Amino acid sequence: MSSENGSGGGGAEGAPPEQLALIRESVRGAKVPRAKPRTWRGAALAGELPVARVLVDKGVLHLDRYFDYAVPEELDAEAQPGVRVRVRFGAGRGRVREGRREGGGLIGGFIVERRAESDYPGPLAALAQVVSPEPVLSDELLGLVRAVADRYAGSLADVLQLAVPPRSARAERRPSPAPLPPPPAPEPASWARYGHGGAFLESLAAGAAPRAVWSALPGPLWSDELARAVAATLASGRGALVVVPDGRAAARVDAALTALLGEGQHVLLTADAGPEKRYAQWLAVRRGSVRAVVGTRAAMFAPVRDLGLVAIWDDGDGSHSEQHAPQPHARDVLLLRATLDKCAFLLGSWSCTVEAAQLVESGWARPLAAGREQVRGAAPLVRTVGDEDLARDEAARAARLPTLAWQAVREGLRHGPVLVQVPRRGYVPRMACAQCRAPARCRHCAGPLEARDAGAPRCGWCGREEGAWHCPECGSFRLRAQIVGARRTAEELGRAFPAVPVRTSGREHVLDTVPDTPALVVSTPGAEPVAESGYAAALLLDGWAMLGRPDLRAGEEALRRWIAAGALVRPQGERGTVVVVAEPTLRPVQALVRWDPVGHAVRELAERAELGFPPVSRMAAVSGSAEAVAEFLGTVELPADAEVLGPVPVPPTLPGRPRRPGAPPPGEHWERALVRVPPGSGAALAAALRTAQAARMARGSEEPVRVRIDPPDIG
Repeated sequence: MSSENGSGGGGAEGAPPEQLALIRESVRGAKVPRAKPRTWRGAALAGELPVARVLVDKGVLHLDRYFDYAVPEELDAEAQPGVRVRVRFGAGRGRVREGRREGGGLIGGFIVERRAESDYPGPLAALAQVVSPEPVLSDELLGLVRAVADRYAGSLADVLQLAVPPRSARAERRPSPAPLPPPPAPEPASWARYGHGGAFLESLAAGAAPRAVWSALPGPLWSDELARAVAATLASGRGALVVVPDGRAAARVDAALTALLGEGQHVLLTADAGPEKRYAQWLAVRRGSVRAVVGTRAAMFAPVRDLGLVAIWDDGDGSHSEQHAPQPHARDVLLLRATLDKCAFLLGSWSCTVEAAQLVESGWARPLAAGREQVRGAAPLVRTVGDEDLARDEAARAARLPTLAWQAVREGLRHGPVLVQVPRRGYVPRMACAQCRAPARCRHCAGPLEARDAGAPRCGWCGREEGAWHCPECGSFRLRAQIVGARRTAEELGRAFPAVPVRTSGREHVLDTVPDTPALVVSTPGAEPVAESGYAAALLLDGWAMLGRPDLRAGEEALRRWIAAGALVRPQGERGTVVVVAEPTLRPVQALVRWDPVGHAVRELAERAELGFPPVSRMAAVSGSAEAVAEFLGTVELPADAEVLGPVPVPPTLPGRPRRPGAPPPGEHWERALVRVPPGSGAALAAALRTAQAARMARGSEEPVRVRIDPPDIG
């Protein structure tokens, strides 16, 4: 075998000297291998502040804290406080390589701060990725989110999901417009109808922080008045935020602001805009391009710079209560913002909630209302129909429409459209006095009485039977059930006026406006369209359907919905008439006749203070299976002054019906206990419930327990 054939093994040993030199030179010139992305094994760390404190997107209470991560040198410039990142979460101590923790699943998070050292003594995992260099979480927003989480016994990550919208890369790449100069201070215009309306606008324009509860006069001018309050705040060089209950109200305020200030001074944040457009508008607010925001519930966290005014319209509307954990209310969030940012606060409505009355009663806010002469001139004439009228008119009783209502409809159709408000069906039946129809309540805890079977009435709060009930109002011993059945009345109206068009507005199809031509507009509460020149008349039917709701707020809510419908009717001087079918002697009906929602709220507040009801007291609802609720109540360390009511069974979710917030899944039977504390102990109650829930989650308990602070439907 020749020497050439003997070197044919193909290895480097048989290569010519010039090829060996070439291989060595190529190895020397090769670059150092880059660290593997997302693990950054072997990568150098940032020279300054190599530790990032991250809020991970894990909405569980026992992990509601910050976690430290190492910052690779290549991510140093982008990994700034407030940006979105991806991190590996869940790796144990056994998965450490080259002094750095590895493993775990990738989840999102936000950098809260950069630090020189970590409090954690062990090895740190590295940041996996900076999703976007756009800082979206400011210190002010983080402080607000923390305050809301503490207020509602929730986790920071859950509140942050409500506060920061999902990212859109295309929206981030587009620059926001340049900010416009502040507008001039507006004229008072219709604010002059209120005693201190002009002074309120002047205070906003001067840079002060007034706090007011505004009782708006009936009519369509409320949106223009809100727009002028925003314009006065912008004139001072500060920002403004307005939260309204629905998209229709937001569109009215948006149109009023555009007419007053022109384009570019504000943005509209609603779900109808779509994810990309909504995120682009949110970024314009965060970047300081726009300083005025009008939106629905989610806009309560809008990152307005130099916030000078927070305003909420119709705070009693249920749409202001968030349905996702921890279910904050927009009014309470704006109250926190007014306190943290030391800015002005405006709560406006045609009606008045007990919470609004409490703000005035405590001195935290000042009332902003018109005189009685102004109220009488703007409100319609309100007429009542009670049981005595129905007793004299048996035919109308059978048709569920009294003679007075027929006359009001006939007269109203001569001058324009007529609104017919029809309550929804399906309220849980509760008991009331058969003679005066006052709601029947437990003698022990003042909870509502209900009759689920043929036995004695039972309290819906503490579960005790009430076998010897008598009415404290009239002394009667007879009870009756509250019954709802109003759709047939609306159908009869259509048959009674065959030549008149009938329009409907409800959950399936909500009308925004209707023309001034004669028509019957049948609407459920909250879906009433606006007539161009106001309705000629309005019928508020089946008042007992709303007054008999199984809720502490039944009277307040009925009055709010009646006044909201009546505010769309023409003033009394233009023959505007409202007919309400309910017992005339009841407090909400009398408040409607006098158009005095503030007086009703003040009296309700005094009674709740005497009985220890919210909002004077703080209350939490604990619901779940009987075993889980009992276990939770046995382990939680409640404040010494806490009182537990119940537990009592929760009405089951019927198959095929939508599941209400807090209701059990279909087929499951839950119980609910109410925990009540006096004023001053609300923070301690929320902290105790949060600690107990976190410990329960850490143990891996399978049975869910739901905790809600200040539930809107306590019975």
